Amino acid sequence: MEPMLDENIRQQVREFFNDLEHETVILFFGSDDPAECQYCAETRQLLEEVTSLSDKLSLKVFDLRANQAEAKQYKVDAVPTFVIAGKDGDQILDYGVRYKGIPAGHEFTSLVNSLLIVSRRESGLSPETKAYLQTLKTPVHLQVFVTPTCPYCPRAVVLAHQMAVESPLVEAEMVEAMEFPELSNRFNVSGVPQTTINMGAVNVVGAAPESHLVQEIQKALAN
Repeated sequence: MEPMLDENIRQQVREFFNDLEHETVILFFGSDDPAECQYCAETRQLLEEVTSLSDKLSLKVFDLRANQAEAKQYKVDAVPTFVIAGKDGDQILDYGVRYKGIPAGHEFTSLVNSLLIVSRRESGLSPETKAYLQTLKTPVHLQVFVTPTCPYCPRAVVLAHQMAVESPLVEAEMVEAMEFPELSNRFNVSGVPQTTINMGAVNVVGAAPESHLVQEIQKALAN
């Protein structure tokens, strides 16, 4: 099989991964049936290539049907989906960082950045945002709809993942809009990135600055 990442990109990512701090694992849920999952093989290959670039990264592969207990544990209901989690010995630390669909094109940037954030176990958010997220009493679910050709989408995905790492009450997933058309239609996705908060309570179109996304989360929780 042809490599998905050329040597130039591999070298750049290796250098970036010099900043990885703690062990990090990707939990990939897929299916071997191409009729059920068009991009599972490519997504798995991409993750295999990425995790091979640092000894601090590892990949665990699950079949959605065969590993229903694990899928339920990590709230995975569709393929391809993967979770970026911390690792502490045998313990998996789930920060609520998810990808639904292949992080191709521009979205590869968000994959590399989100791995770094989880490995540092530090969100990098402003003190004001951190303080607000510490006050959360109810869960916040962020779905960031993207396409591979959208240059502004990775910023929106990474911001959502930063919030998930900061607060145990925040879950954030990238959703590849074209791979999951039913979800895109359900939340009326007409432009990307779109960040859907708590299953449509509020939809934010565009790569919102940190402070603006906080305001929209507050609005969603007030509804």
